[in-house]
Amino acid sequence: MRKFSLSLSALALTTLPGLALADEAAAAAPADITPYIFTTLLFLIGGFMVFWMAAGFAMLEAGLVRSKNVTMQLTKNIALFSIAAIMYWLVGFNLMYPGDAWSIGGILGAFSPTALEAVGLDAADASLDYASVGSDFFFQLMFCATTASIVSGTLAERIKLWPFLIFVAVLTGIIYPIGASWQWGGGFLSEMGFSDFAGSTVVHAAGGFAALAGALILGPRIGKYKGDKTIPMPGSNLALATLGTFILWLGWFGFNGGSQLAMGTVGDITDISRIFANTNMAAAAGAVTALILTQVMFKKPDLTMTLNGALAGLVSITAGPLDPTLFGALWIGAVGGVIVVFVVPMLDKLKIDDVVGAIPVHLVAGLWGTFAVPFYTADTSFVTQITGFVAIGAFTFIVSGIVWLILKSTMGIRVSEEDEINGLDMAELGMEAYPEFKAG
Repeated sequence: MRKFSLSLSALALTTLPGLALADEAAAAAPADITPYIFTTLLFLIGGFMVFWMAAGFAMLEAGLVRSKNVTMQLTKNIALFSIAAIMYWLVGFNLMYPGDAWSIGGILGAFSPTALEAVGLDAADASLDYASVGSDFFFQLMFCATTASIVSGTLAERIKLWPFLIFVAVLTGIIYPIGASWQWGGGFLSEMGFSDFAGSTVVHAAGGFAALAGALILGPRIGKYKGDKTIPMPGSNLALATLGTFILWLGWFGFNGGSQLAMGTVGDITDISRIFANTNMAAAAGAVTALILTQVMFKKPDLTMTLNGALAGLVSITAGPLDPTLFGALWIGAVGGVIVVFVVPMLDKLKIDDVVGAIPVHLVAGLWGTFAVPFYTADTSFVTQITGFVAIGAFTFIVSGIVWLILKSTMGIRVSEEDEINGLDMAELGMEAYPEFKAG
């Protein structure tokens, strides 16, 4: 028996050094860099897909305004994106994602420019639990610029260029990042349990509220409303508007898919695939619903309503693109299509002139999408969802209204009646998009 014990002791002594070496090897083994690499790649690919949405907004707006205002819309779109890029670096990103550096806990982030990692960063010095700062900044910037693009279309054909761009600087540098920080930056709404996966409220409704404030203060276009009648002002190029819609539809896969915020596991990449499928289904359902409804209500299908139906379907699924089934995505998107068909004429009755239909698509469908989350997402509530929507919406609307009023009282925001009638292309820019044709 004693001999057997001695044998066990000898075995243990010979095994212990091996175990120690194994522990040392495990400790010395490099960390798994796969999640870091693939999540960074997700942000970069998703980011340039969302960047392409800037082209979509430009084409959509260029197609839906009259030919005498096309150059102005194109100028606004390239300028607003560029201003957003600068302002989001200068202050927006750290306001939105302050980490532990809140100026006011859960409400106001940090006021500082964004700094990237060092050149040639070594894996040992990287924060491998997430993604590179550069990719995160790049991806989130695209959402910020999208918010400003929403405002551009609503206020088309009667707003001055420079006051609009000043507003964009405030919106992208201050207003949007503060509201977004309440949810995505770890602020009070996220602690409350508010859920907005990719931004039905944080991005789309916020842009819609900023646009609504501007539309109310700016007023409708000359001749748009005569008594109780709404005078149609058809866009110049429905081919461009359709192209813009398809570009936006494409970019939305990056918008929603990238918002998974991780691509380092089988579960993550499978979820991203699910998000793509649901996003596409909602857009299709919104388009088909608007197509059928306009046929029934107006005796002929309406292309512009169908285009906006697709976009409203996309906005509707954006707050919760992961959890629904394909059928769930279908009916959520279909409701977005219904919203467009009914809200567009409702705004006209209220004499709120929204040139491209951005308020129904982004604000109202954003409300619907945010409210719909608890139908499929566990641990969410309708009360919390409405609370989050109201908080971000009220903040954006009030602060935007103040900025618009300041601009109106100091430098004016609306062009003269003569310039509006002649067209902003020549009045504000001195060039036309279609110089061989008479502006109409």
